[in-house]
Amino acid sequence: MTDKRVSGEIILPTTCASHCGGACLLKVHVKDGRITRLEPDDGEEPQLRGCLRGWAYRQRVYAPDRVLYPMKRVGERGKGNFQRISWEEALDKVASEIKRVRDTYGPKSILYLYLGGDLVWLNASSIRRVLAMAGGFSTWWAITSFQGGMFAAYFSYGTVFAANTRDDLLNSRLIVMWGWDPATTISGCNSAWFLTQAKERGAKIIAIDPWYSDSAAALAQEWIPIRPGTDAAMAIAMAYVMIKENLQDQGFLDTYTVGFDKFKDYVMGLENQVPKSPTWAAAITGVPASVIERIAREYAVTKPGALMSGIGPGRTAFGEQFHRATITLAAMSGNVGVHGGDAAARAWESLAGGYPYPLTIGQALPWIPNPVEEPPKSGLLCDYTYPQVHYAKVADAILKGGAGGYPSDYKLLFVENTNYLNSLPNTNKIVKALNSLEFIVVLEQCMTATARYADVLLPTTTFLERNDIAPGVGLAFIGMQNKTIEPLGECKSQMEIAKALAERMGIEGYDDKTDEEHLRDLATAAGIPDYEAFRKKGIYRLPLSEPYVAFKKEIDDPENHHFPTPSGKIEIYSGQIAKMGNPLIPPIPKYIEPWEGLNDPLAKEYPLQLITNHQKRRANAQFDNIPWLRELMPQAVVMNAGDAEARGIKDDDVVRVFNDRGEVRVPVRVTQRLMPGVAILPAGAWYDPDEKGIDRAGCANVLTKDEHSPGGSFPYNSALVQIQKA
Repeated sequence: MTDKRVSGEIILPTTCASHCGGACLLKVHVKDGRITRLEPDDGEEPQLRGCLRGWAYRQRVYAPDRVLYPMKRVGERGKGNFQRISWEEALDKVASEIKRVRDTYGPKSILYLYLGGDLVWLNASSIRRVLAMAGGFSTWWAITSFQGGMFAAYFSYGTVFAANTRDDLLNSRLIVMWGWDPATTISGCNSAWFLTQAKERGAKIIAIDPWYSDSAAALAQEWIPIRPGTDAAMAIAMAYVMIKENLQDQGFLDTYTVGFDKFKDYVMGLENQVPKSPTWAAAITGVPASVIERIAREYAVTKPGALMSGIGPGRTAFGEQFHRATITLAAMSGNVGVHGGDAAARAWESLAGGYPYPLTIGQALPWIPNPVEEPPKSGLLCDYTYPQVHYAKVADAILKGGAGGYPSDYKLLFVENTNYLNSLPNTNKIVKALNSLEFIVVLEQCMTATARYADVLLPTTTFLERNDIAPGVGLAFIGMQNKTIEPLGECKSQMEIAKALAERMGIEGYDDKTDEEHLRDLATAAGIPDYEAFRKKGIYRLPLSEPYVAFKKEIDDPENHHFPTPSGKIEIYSGQIAKMGNPLIPPIPKYIEPWEGLNDPLAKEYPLQLITNHQKRRANAQFDNIPWLRELMPQAVVMNAGDAEARGIKDDDVVRVFNDRGEVRVPVRVTQRLMPGVAILPAGAWYDPDEKGIDRAGCANVLTKDEHSPGGSFPYNSALVQIQKA
């Protein structure tokens, strides 16, 4: 794997897959067993260059709060007081607690929580297999990042994978970045770079967002501010303009879709006598009617056009309706399945598949069904045959249990690859839930907010301390994660921990292969012809003759290639949704007034709409403890200058941000880059309450609601707050 030596340093290639939205190549310099620096890719074009988070990863590996040894809690939960113990004692304790809780209360009382963490093929959700083989467990449904987009794609296209590779943006003449900020979130390796090239080639780029993001500033020719939670109304009004002026691609609609007539009746007011005109939408969205009309015409006639529907607008009270509406616009304009267009399902494609990848996350070991819970019929977390608790309701389920109508009384919590306390809504309720459990075990790299609540804390390796394989995002490639240094302290990989725990519990047949054998098998299954060359280079690019376009074969040859929906076509009207019989999940895209929006009665007391966007310094809750990144961008709430002036607030003042769910105190940044009536508290800051329970770190989920949309979206951007000078 060594490509050269410089002054005694070994330089190794690896792939950073820390859930920031990319999977980028890094060159790791190692001397005397210690990482000395990290460099970006400097190989063949297009280079897969990392971001600030990846370049700062050395500080994460050597962080002062790195968890290096197994530990047990010796003080009050949440205080972070632990005592070092041996792996033998730690594994014995975890195994005995699993057996005790299972035998006393039943396997459903064991709750397993995980999220993406490092998104890889080998060390992904490895504990799940142990728990399944030990008798079963309870889990959750819904994807926190983009459930609304998954819902919309699944019921419209029949699959959750609906993205083109980012290099296809070079074929676009118009690009609409709707709630999409790839300059910050990456959202596929090199997204911003391809957008820059598309702009240089003459493509017009429009940004629709309450916030004048870095992407809007650097890439777009026009910024259109819009009220949070109202995006579906603007998209539907754009459809009105296209229909009224006969700008829709009727031939495409007739050939490839079903249900457009029902949608048309709704849009034009035949269903409820309310035409969804730009004037109607302007009152809801704050976007002038003339602007909505112009954008609708531009998108309808400028071919090809890529409507990049960001996941931010989908993380709202009825977020799935935004994604279903943008999918319908893409079909109306004939931009699905063509170069330079986009299926408009969600601009952040999943790492779990898509493109022509033959494998998905966690396929190293054969799937073991959970013996106490039935999986959804499709195997997807969005088809509503899932019997588990929605992830947003897990804390409520822990607190109320069977008496509250939930499937079980939960007693033991196993947390892997997630900072649960930080990443889910209503942090203060989660604290109460964690304190009510009998036993908590957490696998973690650093002393996160969730790790502080563990009874047993197990140290895991970073991706620089183990071998694995990561699928690319944005471009079709597979990256090798080469082990660059030996694990610090007594850290183990998730796979090592799972194997050791299975042995302690007397589970036979968990795994009989080494990591190296697994990786070779995975590489072969992925079509990588030369494993040794792959490890040395750090990357395998899938041999595509042109940019990958989702649904191209369905559009080019509809007779032989049908969409994987019941009708075989794009379903603007979904019979599957109609069968649910839920008026809040209509079978056609509709605008539904969100809770905690401007018209909610709560707005009188809490008049600011809070959105929880992402910063360059964090990937969700990862990297919050990195000094370089903290210095780059301190946590602060962002306010419009007019809103701040009305409250007597000035830049850098410490303010109270609060609602009925909790309070945070942070500095404020006053700006004209944010529309009035909106505040931003970036997601991911690690919860750190004072003695009164007031969070001093700026954890946004202290303020968000532990509810979900009818389609399963997490309402991270549907919260009302008030801000006052502290």
